[in-house]
Amino acid sequence: MSSMAKPFAFAIAVSALLLLQASVGLAQQSATPAPEAAPALRVGPGDLIEIGMYDNPDLSGRFRVDEKGDIAVPLLGLVHVDGETAEEVGKNVEQRYVDGDILKPGKAHATVFIVEYASQGITVVGQVKSAGLYPALGVRMLNDVMAAAGGVTLAASSNIIITRKSDPDHPITVEYVPEALTPVSPKIQIFPGDTIMVPRAGVVYVLGRVTRPGAYVLDGRQTLTVERAMALAGSSGPAAAMNTAHLVRTLADGRKEDILLNVNKIQEAKAPDVAMKDGDILFIPQSNTKIVLLQAINSALGIGTSIAVYRIGLIHDRLQCAHCLTTEARARTDR
Repeated sequence: MSSMAKPFAFAIAVSALLLLQASVGLAQQSATPAPEAAPALRVGPGDLIEIGMYDNPDLSGRFRVDEKGDIAVPLLGLVHVDGETAEEVGKNVEQRYVDGDILKPGKAHATVFIVEYASQGITVVGQVKSAGLYPALGVRMLNDVMAAAGGVTLAASSNIIITRKSDPDHPITVEYVPEALTPVSPKIQIFPGDTIMVPRAGVVYVLGRVTRPGAYVLDGRQTLTVERAMALAGSSGPAAAMNTAHLVRTLADGRKEDILLNVNKIQEAKAPDVAMKDGDILFIPQSNTKIVLLQAINSALGIGTSIAVYRIGLIHDRLQCAHCLTTEARARTDR
């Protein structure tokens, strides 16, 4: 092949590759389901409706839907509107005025606006920064609603529960960890009347002679053991009595159980690892120091002061990232 033909062939190959990538991208986009159209919001008890009758201000106003689904309209009395859309309410009121010979067919024009939705909002409760009822106008995705609620708190579980108004007996549990380096944010559409519940996650405490003492929020994806808890809390230092660690557990009847552990043997695989439970306290004492356990734990917890709270999944991602950076630095040095 001539020297002039080679660049031409290379250009054709690159063009073909770009065309293939574009076609694959279009195929992936077409395979992604589009969100459903937002369903029409329907009136329910407690909603506030504003009705404007064209050229008839005396017949216009705001009307609260009572517990039976009725509104009291001037000259018409009670009009049942429960389950109707704003457009259907307008047509209903227009027809009632015409049937009652109050307005002529050409003069009965009603515009209806739902000022407050008491029954069709999205309820967000649990471990979020601003729990409450949020409007459901338009297409709302899970991320949108969670952002409106201010996001999750540090004590939030990584699994949240969505209860559909259309199917309340079959709640959906999804994983939601937006603050991780590799975010877990499922693309789930939220509909009017749905409820999002963010439960409190389990919390364990690692205290005493460790680098990062504090509360560790269980991420719900994998069991936290004593060995992994020590890895997350950092090295213990030379003054730590690793062979006499204490695992304090609250029993069902409220009593405290003190389990003596040899963390050195656990880390050396010479003793079985222990799974930690919600509320457990792992305390690493100082060597050669006789100290009352309860007093030491209360002091470490800092009663009356704040204690650092760590989300395990986020720490794990950061540790992995730091490990990757260290590995890359070593590789560059070797080269």
